[in-house]
Amino acid sequence: MLNSVVEQPEELRKVVLVGFESAGKSALFRGLTGRDTGEESNVRGSTVTIRRAELLEHQLELLDTPGIRMKDDSVTTMLTLKQLAAGDTVILVIRGTDVVQELPLLLGMLDVTGKNAVLVLTFADKCGPELSAQVNYYRKGLGISVLPLNTREMDGNAQDLICRAIVAARSMKRHPELASPPESSVIEPQTTMFEHTVWGRFVALAALVLLFAAPVYVAYLFSGWIQPLADAWILEPLHRMTAGLWSPLQAIMLGDYGMISLGLYSFIWAFPVVFLIGVSVAVTEESGLKDRITDSLDGWMRKIGLNGKDLIPVLSGFGCNVVAVFQSRTCSSCTRKACVSMISFGSACSYQIGASLSIFSSGGKPWLFFPYMLVLVLAGALHTRLWNRNRLDDTLPLHANRTFLQKPSWHSVSWRVRSVMKQFLVQAMPIFIAICVVATLLEQTGALSALTDALTPALAIFHLPGDAAGGILFSILRKDGLLMLNQDQGSFIEDLSGEQLFILVYLASTLTACLVTMWTIRKELGAVFAMQLAGKQLVTSLGSAFVLAWLWNWIA
Repeated sequence: MLNSVVEQPEELRKVVLVGFESAGKSALFRGLTGRDTGEESNVRGSTVTIRRAELLEHQLELLDTPGIRMKDDSVTTMLTLKQLAAGDTVILVIRGTDVVQELPLLLGMLDVTGKNAVLVLTFADKCGPELSAQVNYYRKGLGISVLPLNTREMDGNAQDLICRAIVAARSMKRHPELASPPESSVIEPQTTMFEHTVWGRFVALAALVLLFAAPVYVAYLFSGWIQPLADAWILEPLHRMTAGLWSPLQAIMLGDYGMISLGLYSFIWAFPVVFLIGVSVAVTEESGLKDRITDSLDGWMRKIGLNGKDLIPVLSGFGCNVVAVFQSRTCSSCTRKACVSMISFGSACSYQIGASLSIFSSGGKPWLFFPYMLVLVLAGALHTRLWNRNRLDDTLPLHANRTFLQKPSWHSVSWRVRSVMKQFLVQAMPIFIAICVVATLLEQTGALSALTDALTPALAIFHLPGDAAGGILFSILRKDGLLMLNQDQGSFIEDLSGEQLFILVYLASTLTACLVTMWTIRKELGAVFAMQLAGKQLVTSLGSAFVLAWLWNWIA
């Protein structure tokens, strides 16, 4: 028998990227690995999980960690510190424009005893000619390699230089000599109206409304224009072509809840909203504008038990609630549950927005969408404050790093939008088609009628017809399940009054988060919290719906 020798692969050296938010870690990770994590990413807290990549040529495993915040106990900060403890080598990523202030703070938070280290100074293009003196000073004082880089524009030489520095890395001096580092002239981040002590919050709020209202309005105009064309060119010919088919099959395809009939409605009304909001969010994040808005609105957010940084996942919820719940990992432990509560109630995801637009339009009252969104956000804020009575420290964080505003690149925006579109086409639409099939089967077997009859007395309290039950029930599965109410080309919706239409959409939106979001909350924060959240949201939804119905009748 021949003896075979199996060569064991050499163990990879684990290299951990560590730094404050917006320091450029993700851009450095992308530059070293080729992984497209968002070209020139400038959004604070964009990394909420650990990214890994192997550089086999240099026998390295690279880990990109979430940004660290001062005075913070968030999941992401704890995750970073845990990965640091398991790493062999640490790359300290510091903005070259703020190295004098940020490096002592970062070293004071981290335990790098016995670990090989490399210091990378990013935003080198924003620093003055004195940067070379600082590099020499820190190289001598720390006893490690110090590399100034513009991580957004890294070439092959820069990649090779960093890899060689990592391979040759050594331990930092136990008592570094950093008494009086040389100051350097830097380009300070732009000062804008968002930083104004009086008008900053109002400007930020106006920008926030514009960034979401404009794409929604354009999406509404486009969907309203394309829907009659789709009816005339697609649905009507298909109805004529399938007139002789077996009735159950025809119902599944083109019935009141048909895959094609309602599926087309979902696509026409949801896709433009998802696409345009995706573009708006990508531009806002990549330009650094989102960070300015959240910093400016910090004071108002504290009134409801949150703070400015918690606004980032809340805004993410207008794209997708599931992504927003993951983003809430960046919140501190004392505000995360309150943030998730706000997301679940007040962050209307793009599918919910598209469905609501469609329902209001089918009812001939598209103008109701804007008061609906206003009430949704205000009720969500009140709900968050009532059920989460946290007392936040009114002082600002010890260390605030204002981001640079920059022109977003087409590549960065298109990458983010492609990701959103892929999720919509591969995940959202198939689930909605499955809901259509289930609804058709329930209708054909009479189960839907029985369910409607059972819920009719409860709906009558809000002066809603029993036929509204299907839309409310399916919206619990997915928020665009509300489109079930477009049955028979919207004939049911057309007969509702303005009050009925508003209350119906509001209840369908707020009774509970969709099942996928609730499942994510259960995984992130536990089954007990998810059940408590669902119960509290149900109480707030029903109570606020009563108040809204009373106000509507009083005004009328």
